[in-house]
Amino acid sequence: MQPRHSLIDFILKEWLLIVSGVGVVLTSIYSGHLPAYSLQELEILFILFALFVVVQGLRKSGLITKYSRRIEQGKHLPLKLVVTTFFLSMLVTNDVVLLVTVPITLSLNIERKDILVILQALAANAGSALTPFGNPQNLYIYWFYDLSPVRFISSIAPFSGVFLLLLVIFSLIIETKRESQPSAQAARVEKSAYIYGVLFFVVLLTVLRLLPVPAPLLVFLYTLIFDRKALRVDYTLLVSFFFFFGFAENIRFLLAADIQHSGHVFLFSVLASQVMSNVPVALLFAKFTLHWQPLLWGTNAGGFGSLFGSLANLIAYKLYINHGDTRDSAMFTAKFLLIGYAAFFVSIGLYFAIQKLS
Repeated sequence: MQPRHSLIDFILKEWLLIVSGVGVVLTSIYSGHLPAYSLQELEILFILFALFVVVQGLRKSGLITKYSRRIEQGKHLPLKLVVTTFFLSMLVTNDVVLLVTVPITLSLNIERKDILVILQALAANAGSALTPFGNPQNLYIYWFYDLSPVRFISSIAPFSGVFLLLLVIFSLIIETKRESQPSAQAARVEKSAYIYGVLFFVVLLTVLRLLPVPAPLLVFLYTLIFDRKALRVDYTLLVSFFFFFGFAENIRFLLAADIQHSGHVFLFSVLASQVMSNVPVALLFAKFTLHWQPLLWGTNAGGFGSLFGSLANLIAYKLYINHGDTRDSAMFTAKFLLIGYAAFFVSIGLYFAIQKLS
C-alpha cells in the first residue's frame, strides 16, 4: 500500500509538472510538431535556475531567517508580518518568501493565524508583482518583451500600491492576542551569506541587463566548489517551466493568431490563471499578443482567487493545513477562497478603472 500512497502524494505535489509534461506530449502528437525553444527562453531558464540556487544559499546561511525573526519583537505583529512578506517578495520571489515567513507565523502562539497566513499569501502576490524578478511570470514578461525597469515598474505600480494600502489597513484592524513572548534565541548567520549576497546582486544585475547573461555562471562555479547543498533546489519547477515553454509553442503553432484587443488579453489571462496558474498563462499568452501590460496585470491579478491561481497560494495553503497545531481545514479553505476572490475582483475593477482614466 505504501507505493500507492507515495504515487498519490507525488501526483498531488507535482501536478504542475505532470500537467505540463502531458500537455507537451499531447500537443506535439496532435500537431506533428516538436516545440522549438528559442535562445531567449533558455536564457530565462538559466537565470531562474541561478536565482533559485542563490536564494537557497541565502536560506542555508541563516540570513533570511535572522531578518525574519526581528519582526517578532515589539508591537503591531500582524502589520510587520504582512508588510515584511510584501517587501521581501519583491527580491526573493513570492514562493520563497512564504516558505520563510509563513512557518514563523505558524510557530507563534497567537490567535487568528489563519487570517494572517491568507494576508501573507496576498502580500506575497501583490508585492512580487512590482519587480521583474518578484515572480516567474514577471521575469518572463520582462525578458520576452525586452522591457526597461522603469517602464515595467511604472505599469504595475498602481496594482501593488493599492493592495499594499489595503493590506496595511486590514493588518491594523486584526487583533491578535499573543500568549507567550517570542524566542530570544538568535539565528546563526554563516559567512557564506556575504558571498551569496554578492551573487544575488549579480543575478539581479543580469535580469536588469546590466551584466551579460553568462554572469550568473559565477553562482554555479561557487556552489560546485564550496556549497553543493545549495544546488538542492526545486528542479521539478524548472522542468515544468521547460515543458510549458514547449506547450505554449505548440499552441502557438496550432492557432497561429494574435489576440488583438488589450481588454481581451487581460480578461483571458486573469480567468485562465484560475485554472492553469499564472506562470503557464504568461508563457502561453505571450506567444499570441504584443499587449504586455494587460498580460502583466492579468497574470498578477490572476494570482488571487483560486488555490491554483499562483504557486504561492498553494505553498501558503499547504503549510497551514499540514501544520500540527492547525485545525478545521474546511473553514480555512473557505476563508482563503472568500478573501482571495475579494482581492481578485478588486484587482479586476482596479484595472478597468485605470484604463478608463488613462
